[in-house]
Amino acid sequence: MESYFLDWANLLLRWVHVITAIAWVGSSFYFVFLDSSLTPPVDEDLKKQGVSGELWAVHGGGFYHPVKFNVSPPKLPGHLHWFYWESYSTWLSGFALFTVSYLWSASTYLIDKSLMDWSPGAAIGVAVSFLVVFWMLYDLICQVFGQKKNGDAIVGALVLGLVCIASWLACHWFAGRAAFLLVGAMIATAMSANVFFWIIPGQKKVIASIKAGQPVDPIHGQRGKQRSVHNTYFTLPVLFAMLSNHYSFTYSHPQNWLVLILMMFAGAAIRQFFVMRHGYKLGRNPHPLPYALVGVAVIVGVIVWLRPAPQPAVAAAAQPAAAAPVAYADVQKVLEQRCYMCHGAQVQMKNVRLDTPAALRQHAQAVYQQAVVTKVMPMNNSTGITDAERALIGRWFQAGARVE
Repeated sequence: MESYFLDWANLLLRWVHVITAIAWVGSSFYFVFLDSSLTPPVDEDLKKQGVSGELWAVHGGGFYHPVKFNVSPPKLPGHLHWFYWESYSTWLSGFALFTVSYLWSASTYLIDKSLMDWSPGAAIGVAVSFLVVFWMLYDLICQVFGQKKNGDAIVGALVLGLVCIASWLACHWFAGRAAFLLVGAMIATAMSANVFFWIIPGQKKVIASIKAGQPVDPIHGQRGKQRSVHNTYFTLPVLFAMLSNHYSFTYSHPQNWLVLILMMFAGAAIRQFFVMRHGYKLGRNPHPLPYALVGVAVIVGVIVWLRPAPQPAVAAAAQPAAAAPVAYADVQKVLEQRCYMCHGAQVQMKNVRLDTPAALRQHAQAVYQQAVVTKVMPMNNSTGITDAERALIGRWFQAGARVE
């Protein structure tokens, strides 16, 4: 029964998380586009008000005319919309989902004993520490180097190195699937912390100065913009890390840490292409195509690198034996040793039971996909199923999955 309710919690939290993430990423992408597409105002009245840029757009049958004030508007409006709940809701729902999916069952989903044989409590503590320590180091880098000459380049290089170190550690300490997700959660935590600790407080200080009739310190806007730009480049790497748990060929590779780093780097390069593309149309930036080509080249390189090794040809004399039908009793022996502890009479994780002919027939397609095709199950291969046993299950399924 606990597994049933955990599945529902997982489903609902994942639903909420995706919805709020779409809202956050969408608003982030829109404002990057807006900043890159603004042109100096033509209207003299707008110039007198301190408008630094404007944009005319058409959408949904209407015309829109957003403008941006340089530092602050001459007068605050009666209603001011804040963009922060998209970020907070995404992080809260994401951390809750991470807790339900991984921390709650750390022994199953978080720990790979072949890497680190530690207790669930220790694994949970280290996993949560990744979120906190990365934010602290990243924030320190931004504060120390962010305002220096060539600060953006220095910060970018140091943060890249920090992400690489964290990815290597995560993939050597945790199960591959959990490691990828943990790195994504780590970066996403920094993104939301940027909003909570820097962007929103800076905006509140600006508004407080305007209300008090005091000069507005432009440093608050500069810092907020810097962190917002960082969040933009973090977005695609985080999305890859979150989606990767559905594709075991990425996180199960012996050099999975390098796979993760390369794919996140490709995402950041492609995001740079889109950021610069808006300015290029207005003649502000050089053509950004090289960034896209670098990102695509890295992805293609990873695809070629991870491709399965060609299977050796089977000798003609051996083909009849390889094609021999697999009996249910043979499959049952494998399932009894590798699967029944989680999908048997005592425990039915995900409400799946495999220890009877009728139950196995019902879930034969899922068994084939999870154990043979994607090799996701057993989770982290905790029961040590062999490639030969997976192949046996595959031949049984392809021959009709008979249970007589």
